[in-house]
Amino acid sequence: MNFLGHLYFSNNDLDLMIANLFGDFCKGKSYQRYPKKIQDGVILHRSIDSFIDNHDKVKEIRTLLHKPLPKVAGIAIDLYFDHLLSKHWSRYHKVSYNDFLHSFYNHKSEYETLYPEHFQLFLKILREQKWMNHYPTPYGLKKSCEGVSKRISFENKLKNAPSLIKEFEGDLLSAFELYMEDAQLFFGPH
Repeated sequence: MNFLGHLYFSNNDLDLMIANLFGDFCKGKSYQRYPKKIQDGVILHRSIDSFIDNHDKVKEIRTLLHKPLPKVAGIAIDLYFDHLLSKHWSRYHKVSYNDFLHSFYNHKSEYETLYPEHFQLFLKILREQKWMNHYPTPYGLKKSCEGVSKRISFENKLKNAPSLIKEFEGDLLSAFELYMEDAQLFFGPH
């Protein structure tokens, strides 16, 4: 899962949400020099990534998507699962999607100044541009795929993922639903 999935599985702990996102910016064991809350977020981030990467249904769908999206099928699944989570948010969370995002965007963590400058800049842009507000829409999925595609160091087809995976939408939805059922048991209810 991408940003939204990581926030969701942070169990409504706003400081943990930010620390969880930091997991993408933290290499190796460098997180161990930070306070426990940040360490917990990075560990949770890695646990979420591992859980989705090793989920049987997700592995199955990744194999299906390998031909149209070589090397980036897993990334496309992460982005599509965020799209599906945002679209079906009310099935998974008692707080409305907009209220959830509003709380996240407006929360300033007591740990924020401890993060590296590049992560603080990422948070600033994420809050200002409110990327996740668009996740439920086809436009939001398209923009997510285009944005991540540009950050990948090799030539890839991720920017075209929404049209390339059109025929697999039913498979993706059933994989997502099974994944969410299993992940909620593993990471806890919301």
